[in-house]
Amino acid sequence: MNIKLVIFDMDGVLVDACEWHKDALNTALLELCNYEISEEEHYSVFNGLPTKTKLQKLSELGVVSKDEKIHKQINNLKQEKTIEIIQEKAQYDKSKVDLVLWLKSRNIKVACFTNSIRKTAELMLDKAGVLSKLDLLVTNQDVKNPKPDPEGYFKVLKHFNIDPQNAIIVEDSPKGLKAANATECSVFKVDNAAQVYTENMRRFINESFNSNGR
Repeated sequence: MNIKLVIFDMDGVLVDACEWHKDALNTALLELCNYEISEEEHYSVFNGLPTKTKLQKLSELGVVSKDEKIHKQINNLKQEKTIEIIQEKAQYDKSKVDLVLWLKSRNIKVACFTNSIRKTAELMLDKAGVLSKLDLLVTNQDVKNPKPDPEGYFKVLKHFNIDPQNAIIVEDSPKGLKAANATECSVFKVDNAAQVYTENMRRFINESFNSNGR
């Protein structure tokens, strides 16, 4: 099989930012609702979901008011805190830049589909040095149904007119993996962003497609 496209998730894959989203949301929740999501809740329920969905789940649990104005307040404050954290902690990541350039040198399109909003996604990816090298970025604002729905991944495939059999998705979270596995693309599961580098990708391609990886 011929690999023509690699689609990366962002948080926990291209950028080690899962904790940033958790910390930003918890800061907003503590300030406005005097509530904090536990580590266990974060990883078992909320990790990988967009903020809007997290707030809906918190309302269902009776933790946050169902009032849309309250949701908007929390969401806006969470995004402000996220940007502050990105500005403070995000750094250039040579391993990710090298990986994207390695793929593109082999005429493989490189895209990212994230459950983050565009503003924070672009800022994170720009700080990492990756944004300008992507062929496409799809965020939760570009789809009706975020992950675990596969809509965003199908949107990327359609954009490039590439069959799932010729594409790889790199994911880490259960929600993202559920979306990826629904596409019939090859799925490269990683535990965190530290596992996303050129040699690991080359190894996955060799093992999955019996390619020379060049």
